[in-house]
Amino acid sequence: MTIKNKDSYEPDRPKFSELLANPEVKARWEKVRKYFFLRESTYDMSNRCNIRCDGCYYFEGEKQFAEENGSVEAWRNLMQAEKKRGITYVVLAGAEPSLVPQLLDVCYSEMPLGSIATNGFKKIPPSVGYKIHISVWGNDETSLRIRKAKNLLKKQIENYKNDSRAVFVYTFTKENIDEVNEVAAELIANNCKLTFNVFSSPVGYAGPLRHDEASLKRTRETMIALLNRYPKNVLFSVYNAVAHTHSKGLHDLYSCSYPRCNPSQDIGLGRSFRQYRTDLNWDRAVACCVPDTDCPDCRHYAAGSAVVTARLYRHVNNSASFKSWLDYVDTYLAVWVMGYEKGKNLCTVAIEPPPNAGS
Repeated sequence: MTIKNKDSYEPDRPKFSELLANPEVKARWEKVRKYFFLRESTYDMSNRCNIRCDGCYYFEGEKQFAEENGSVEAWRNLMQAEKKRGITYVVLAGAEPSLVPQLLDVCYSEMPLGSIATNGFKKIPPSVGYKIHISVWGNDETSLRIRKAKNLLKKQIENYKNDSRAVFVYTFTKENIDEVNEVAAELIANNCKLTFNVFSSPVGYAGPLRHDEASLKRTRETMIALLNRYPKNVLFSVYNAVAHTHSKGLHDLYSCSYPRCNPSQDIGLGRSFRQYRTDLNWDRAVACCVPDTDCPDCRHYAAGSAVVTARLYRHVNNSASFKSWLDYVDTYLAVWVMGYEKGKNLCTVAIEPPPNAGS
């Protein structure tokens, strides 16, 4: 699918009221804006993992050496302090959070909106009512080769089939683009929900998983084909595919809002976001949703959930851009928020991400 430049289909900037004149668009705007109260921070729950993946973000940089604080009361106190600080949504990550279910329980009891990033090898108890993002990096042959885990997809489906919390996150690498068809068919056969991620290299990584422009283009085409084939199970939009497979990374396209790249502490993520390590400390200089990612190569779905959605003002120049932004936000909420149902995408045109005013 060719990405259209905005000037080729709608050059005039309308009033915001004109963008909302379409009842379907207005309904989607009213649906998503109810969630503008979400304020996230992320938390490493454990410095241990039950598998080891090539290109793993956690086992890069200094955070992997932080001491693991397993005190339930310490985590309870942290969650209570975070609420007072204005945080309304938690992202619990790793190494592997399923290894500390008692800490997941206390976080959920104090902060009931959130999600967990897991490899899915060990099932998280049903009492923890967060969205659960299960990482998939290819078929079982690939998982054994790059994740050292045998029959991983089979185990993941066994653990989370018919679980309303679960979203399977297929990470496209340069090597596994074609495998997604096989994996998606198996997931859909088991009525699982699926979304997409793009491998974003850790700092210093030069291995075979890193994308080039040709593999990004193939990834975008494959994402859109699967979205069209499985619209009920694939939580995605055309604009998601464009934003995450562009030749430019998210930072260059949208200007990253996370503290690591954003010196401002006046508003938004620059003021509120923290990335806590397993010892419950944090460092603003390296704080982002996936620390130790190579920023120019960042196309991570977690980063986009904040970076793209924060750029509403860039997407009101025409109806196609605004519809695309609404599709992106609708996708983000369906992936990250329990009980939120993805609607039908409003825009099927692949648009060029709008530039910053004055760029």
